Amino acid sequence: MIPGLPMAVPDPALPARVRIHEVGPRDGLQNEKAIVPVEVKAEFIRRLVAAGLTTVEATSFVHPKWVPQLADAERLVPLLDGLDARLPVLVPNERGLERALALGVREIAVFGSVTESFAKANLNRTVDESLEMFAPVVATARAAGATVRGYLSMCFGDPWEGAVPVANVVRVARRLLDLGCDELSLGDTIGVATPGHVTALLTALDAAGVPAGRLAVHFHDTYGQALSNTLAALRHGVTTVDASAGGLGGCPYAKSATGNLATEDLLWMLDGLGIDTGVDLGRLTATSVWMAEQLGRPSPSRTVRALSHQEP
Repeated sequence: MIPGLPMAVPDPALPARVRIHEVGPRDGLQNEKAIVPVEVKAEFIRRLVAAGLTTVEATSFVHPKWVPQLADAERLVPLLDGLDARLPVLVPNERGLERALALGVREIAVFGSVTESFAKANLNRTVDESLEMFAPVVATARAAGATVRGYLSMCFGDPWEGAVPVANVVRVARRLLDLGCDELSLGDTIGVATPGHVTALLTALDAAGVPAGRLAVHFHDTYGQALSNTLAALRHGVTTVDASAGGLGGCPYAKSATGNLATEDLLWMLDGLGIDTGVDLGRLTATSVWMAEQLGRPSPSRTVRALSHQEP
């Protein structure tokens, strides 16, 4: 066993390879109150790619009024030219899509909600109205040759509405696929999911014609369940997992949302299961230590703290 790596004990019931969809530069940084310089963001993304991450969500083309931290999207994207990675961006509407396409971006994401309360808080629309808003965005993106990911927030619980019925998630997921989304990311925005709930949802989605191969999972670690929930999803055949380097991030419209699943914590588990990701845990840990220094506080990731001997 190499120091700093777990002993690998493969499980034949799990996928041989998992693609990590790194969300740190967008979802991880969007809540930071102090503006992170665009050059630091670009360097963060370069280091993430150098560590072996093949998909890094770079930024969002949301109106600066709503997420000031990401107001530099037009300046950031050109700084990433030449990087050998997929660099998707989030777009909230047709105007955001126009801005992204004008810069040559060809991987975009839209961010929807399963629950009415969160749709109102985040998009100022009902769930159905938000889906209507996404329809021309997805159609235009596809016509431009772009791939489209659909984020579904509040798939397991909502801070205003409580537990979310599985049938509600299935309905909205099916609608997003029918609009033309290539992939759906199931978000546990406030971190209340448990493995049985995850399995029940994935089983229901499969029965509705939404197979695991079209899905990603996006867990928050509010109750310490993110890794166990991820393992349940892997057992169901999901092979794309969202994570944030160093455990950065939350959700600006759900105050009870704590940080995302840390990419390093995920990697420790996947490496221990003998699952290939192509990501170098040591280099990624060094990147998160560097980013923590830029932000002026230790990384919340337990794996980063253990490998770098950081104090919590």
